[in-house]
Amino acid sequence: MVSTTLVNVRPWGAPASDVTVDDGRIAAIAAHDAARPPEPDDVPGEGRILLPSFSDVHVHLDSTRVGLPFRSHSVPEPRTLWDCIMNDRENWRDAGASVAERATTTLGRAIGHGLTSARSYAQVDADCGLERLAGVVAAREAHAGRADVQIVAFPQAGLLLEPGVPELMDAALREGADVVGGIDPCGLDRNPVAHLDIVFDLAERHDVPIDIHLHEAGELGLFSMGLVLDRIRAHGLTSRVTLAHSFALASGLPAVAGVLDRIAEWDVALTTVAPGPREGLPMTDVLARGIRAGLGQDGQRDYWSPYGTTDMLDRTWQLAFTQGWNRDALIEHALAVATVGGRSVIDPAAPRLTSLEDRPGLAVGDAADVVLLRGDTPTAAVMDRDGGRTVLRGGRVVAQDGVLLG
Repeated sequence: MVSTTLVNVRPWGAPASDVTVDDGRIAAIAAHDAARPPEPDDVPGEGRILLPSFSDVHVHLDSTRVGLPFRSHSVPEPRTLWDCIMNDRENWRDAGASVAERATTTLGRAIGHGLTSARSYAQVDADCGLERLAGVVAAREAHAGRADVQIVAFPQAGLLLEPGVPELMDAALREGADVVGGIDPCGLDRNPVAHLDIVFDLAERHDVPIDIHLHEAGELGLFSMGLVLDRIRAHGLTSRVTLAHSFALASGLPAVAGVLDRIAEWDVALTTVAPGPREGLPMTDVLARGIRAGLGQDGQRDYWSPYGTTDMLDRTWQLAFTQGWNRDALIEHALAVATVGGRSVIDPAAPRLTSLEDRPGLAVGDAADVVLLRGDTPTAAVMDRDGGRTVLRGGRVVAQDGVLLG
């Protein structure tokens, strides 16, 4: 049995404790004993805040340019989704490093900031085939001892607009992808029946979950959500579907409440990249219904956007800011969404958030996937986003002060 003690830590900002980890799980939590003799395997907490580690559940590791020279945003205005797709297609091979190198660098930096689980998209289309998937798989393998990475086979350019894409998606699910993706069945492919036929057929044949990007706004987006929810009911896929972005839920239309009720009924997960009040999820309404929700960084310094730092604590601040949250309890809840909330998106059986005050993930028996942060309180940690972090996966230190170990 491998035993480690995190000495003088503050779980979720509570009074100082000593947390014992055995075989990768939290075995005991006791008040900090300043007189306790140090052990060789102790992890010095130094009074830092102990949190569950971060989960980025909406990241495009195949498009990142983190670590490379900065390039100005090159999509002409007013930009459309298709403009962005084609601009990426024209540039990604000339990024200056391979997909595997870029994805590995970006994932490593995210781990250094406190991440130990992620769901990454890997583009599959007639242009790149499975090349971008292979790059994300390589990054997952490079950091296999430090983080769990679930990969979505993602038809960024649609399933129906170019020949051979459904067959490529099928191959991707045999070659390392864990989830089947979809995108804007009405707005992009303009054939929601055929699009969803392919997505749900692949999910059932490969026994994998589904993750669908829905950029569609307003009534069109709500219509697409309704079609997806109808399919979930017909196929009995409760707890097996995630809707990403879901900008239509920010529309304020009267139908939103009913759609949220159906999302809760079929245990559909939602993910957001905290884009702002016009497109961001109505988080308090989502959380009040017990809907699983997680946070992600999206693309980072790529051909879609110059934003992104690999630090989920930055994106936590952005979630709180764009939601207009000022009270400590709400800002702490943004941390809960960015950590255990994301874990429950990846694994529906994982502990999930039950209220705005719920702070799970650090109880006896929980996995010792944790991060130590500096800060007077969890809210202060979000506001200041200091360095000096220690990241543990399964009770083993995998990053210290941004430097990867092991």
